[in-house]
Amino acid sequence: MPPFPHPAATALRTLASAGDPSQLLPAREQMAFTLGFHIVLVPFGVALTTLMLVANYRGLRHGDDQAMLLAQRWSKVAAVLFAVGAVSGTVLTFELGILWPGLMGKYGAAFGFPFTIEGIFFFLEAIFVSIYIYGWKHLPPWAHFWTGVPVVLSGVGGTASVIAANSWMNQPGGFTLRGGRVVDISPARVFFNGAFWLEAIHMLFAAYIVAGLMVAGVYAVGLLRGRRDRYHRNGFLIGFLVGGAAVPAQIVIGDFIARAVFNDEPRKFAALEMVPATDTHVPETLLGVLIDNRVRYGLQIPDAASLLAGFSPATRITGLGAIPADVRPDGPTVSVVHLAFDIMVGLSFALLALVAWYAWLWWRRREAVPANRWFLGCSAVSGLAALTSLECGWVVTEVGRQPWTVVRVLLTRDAVTTQGNLWPFFAASLAIYTAVGTGAVLVLLSMRRRWHSGGDERVDVPYGGPDRPPAGADPAHAGDPGIAGHTGKTAEGR
Repeated sequence: MPPFPHPAATALRTLASAGDPSQLLPAREQMAFTLGFHIVLVPFGVALTTLMLVANYRGLRHGDDQAMLLAQRWSKVAAVLFAVGAVSGTVLTFELGILWPGLMGKYGAAFGFPFTIEGIFFFLEAIFVSIYIYGWKHLPPWAHFWTGVPVVLSGVGGTASVIAANSWMNQPGGFTLRGGRVVDISPARVFFNGAFWLEAIHMLFAAYIVAGLMVAGVYAVGLLRGRRDRYHRNGFLIGFLVGGAAVPAQIVIGDFIARAVFNDEPRKFAALEMVPATDTHVPETLLGVLIDNRVRYGLQIPDAASLLAGFSPATRITGLGAIPADVRPDGPTVSVVHLAFDIMVGLSFALLALVAWYAWLWWRRREAVPANRWFLGCSAVSGLAALTSLECGWVVTEVGRQPWTVVRVLLTRDAVTTQGNLWPFFAASLAIYTAVGTGAVLVLLSMRRRWHSGGDERVDVPYGGPDRPPAGADPAHAGDPGIAGHTGKTAEGR
């Protein structure tokens, strides 16, 4: 992903310095907006298809037509969001070349390689999404299920490819710069650079958390409104278990990444922890801002930053003052990175508490879906919390890299175009994304209204009619209460 700030940075950033090109601010703001829009869609392209397959398997294995109905509906939602993501991702690709010729012109031979791989995965995903949607009425049940597996794998591969490009910006390698030209490129070292594995795993876990908890939140609202049929219980449980299972692992991976940043990118770590001067026994600052190289309005925990960075209060942390002035991030930039980091971590631990709450409620009553209204209310907003945490994570990695586009190789002010007025281009992008986003929301709302009324689904259960189990399922499980722990007719809840 591009190395530019999220729109949240706009309110706090100062005016561009006199030495910066006039195109730098609009270029960064445009990239911020389009990236911030596109990243919302990524988790659904990666993880919603996994939820779809889980429900599909449940329907085939246990004759659960409500799980099958979920799979069918989620596949249609995934197709809509895939189409929107294709549009927003294509615009991002054009922006890289138009707005940042200093990056693509000199380093495109290396930086562009992961995007070539991503393009292959994208086309595979598009092909198999189409086959899977078509296959609901035209393929045998298990053959149809297996056509969904490449959709999931392509989504994972495509995301990992984009993360390879982004992580290469943090730890560039696999090339030689000779006479101002990139030569001797090693595609494997470009793709599997020093930051790749941790960042790729971190993003994939984030995708599963966001998609899983967003889906669970939708069905939690239905449960709060008294719709405790198997359809809503299945929808909540599949989403919550997939998303919730990734939360503890994500926190562990995040800790490894923070320590890797401490070792490999001391400048970014100083911004994350808002450390003005190099020192030991550095406190952990919660919230706060950096004004005149002093930390203001924050709550400090003595020695905690040093302890977390090196497992010892005596760990020395490089401060912002040790960074050369021409590549030192300014106060507003540091404040944005630090606050985004605090919000990301804080929300992650709040989600971990929600997962622990679910485990405790299950242990006490053995209910797959607890009836506790406070728990369901928190679950209903957990998806929005996860999405906010994801956005803040991208603020941390993109704004935290400033003023570099490629760390220690290319400054952002040297990467931006020097031609034309970019503000009209930015305005056109705003209009396009607003239209596409509005259209997507209207389509999804229309689908929701139709499904809520039961209009076209009563006679459209895949592989079979509404009163019999899916073809190929074990008839003995036709009335199985399934993972929701709910007894009743197989078509209940329509």
